[in-house]
Amino acid sequence: MALSFSNGVAAAPDVMFRMVGDEIVLLNLKTELYLGADAVGSRMWTVLTESDSIQSAYDSLLTEFDVEARELRRDLEEFIGKLLEQGLIEIKPASVLPNAPEKP
Repeated sequence: MALSFSNGVAAAPDVMFRMVGDEIVLLNLKTELYLGADAVGSRMWTVLTESDSIQSAYDSLLTEFDVEARELRRDLEEFIGKLLEQGLIEIKPASVLPNAPEKP
């Protein structure tokens, strides 16, 4: 599946998450699958779920981390793939995300 960076990310309805220090644990209550993420993964989760689009999350992370753009894109796509695989997120058009700006 090709991932469009113009889309956004939202936590799936049956997902709980908890920060433990600078790490995060995500649990899908429906499937009982979970994922633990280190500080970088935790930051990716936070920025992805608070941004209007994957692209804006990517842009924000690119300013935060000392990493090559291509490497960050690959890592972000891989992280999103793992989240999707375990049913922890949903991909949504930016216009339906709760924090998306209204269109005129």
